[in-house]
Amino acid sequence: MTEWDGWVGREERREDRVDTSLVARWCATFNRPAAQEGFAPQGLHWCLCVPDAPTAGLAQDGHPRRDTSADSFLPPIPLPRRMWASSAVEFLRPLPIGENVERVSQVKSIKPKQGSTGPLVFLEVEHETRFGGEIGVREVQTIVYRDASAAGAPPAPPLPGADAFDPAPWGTVHTITPGETLLFRYSALTFNSHRIHYDLPYARGEEGYRGLVVHGPLMASFLLDLARRELGEQALATFAFRGVAPAFGGEVLHLALRSAGTGHELGAFARDGRQVMSATATVRA
Repeated sequence: MTEWDGWVGREERREDRVDTSLVARWCATFNRPAAQEGFAPQGLHWCLCVPDAPTAGLAQDGHPRRDTSADSFLPPIPLPRRMWASSAVEFLRPLPIGENVERVSQVKSIKPKQGSTGPLVFLEVEHETRFGGEIGVREVQTIVYRDASAAGAPPAPPLPGADAFDPAPWGTVHTITPGETLLFRYSALTFNSHRIHYDLPYARGEEGYRGLVVHGPLMASFLLDLARRELGEQALATFAFRGVAPAFGGEVLHLALRSAGTGHELGAFARDGRQVMSATATVRA
């Protein structure tokens, strides 16, 4: 039992539209031709039904402020640092461009744990993006809350070492360097005000990172785009990813994909081979 058990089962409903301008902005962000009709790219659901708290309702970190009111979908966990740790996504039906959608979100579990750096709280939220009375995308997202970095602690993680990423074990590798402009565009697409993605003094001085942090779903979207180019449009049935370490704007990322049994394994790696994201995917029958 925890003091936040009352939030388990709490629901939130939001409505949105998969309009052509949103799809065009997404495609421009990822340097791909814009689709005027057909279906939204896989991963665009992260730009739909996003939290739209007023500016006055944001906390210091830029996320919507949480409290004990009935309007607070997420519980007021006092740990100040929030990270999108992982997601398991099912692409059940492609989202048609021009379609109205509803996202139904429910808090599934809240689990306090003790980590090597202090207390942690893992919160699972299930999101169902629906249209036409059916589910298009189902996702179980895990958010982790942790304590602030100790005063005077060195920026984390350390700079890349002298080693280099080895592409040999992977079937396909694509290299990118996400810059500040790309991070800003993705924050705008997802209406994400978390300051670690655009406010360098805050990211360094308040949260202890050594640079601007690449969004977890942005890295996941890079991997989805790699899968699209290798496997085809709307090819994936499932996609699960886990953040392993932060990635930073202005630093090289190696995106990799290979076949693994009945599915595919994907990963994002820093210049020195340090893994920053792991993922798995299966293809539609």
